[in-house]
Amino acid sequence: MEIKDFDLLLTEYRSIWNHRLLENEGESSEVVLREAIKRELLDENSHPRIRRNKYEKYYLAIRRLINSSLEPEGKLTLIHLHDEIIASLD
Repeated sequence: MEIKDFDLLLTEYRSIWNHRLLENEGESSEVVLREAIKRELLDENSHPRIRRNKYEKYYLAIRRLINSSLEPEGKLTLIHLHDEIIASLD
């Protein structure tokens, strides 16, 4: 799957994570989005004692995407990115 508009995807991703700024700071939207998803799957935003494993976080992330109000195409693209990133973590 070829992803064309990372700016739009990053905006959509931000919309389901209300309290995360995810600022670009000179990096491309693709880099910021991929890094945010990786941190999410590794549960790096939580205290170490309460972290969940990456498969639990993957399930919760996909569920959050499916239940969001995003357009179906955006949901599928973000799910594809999550798939790609979790595969690279193994």
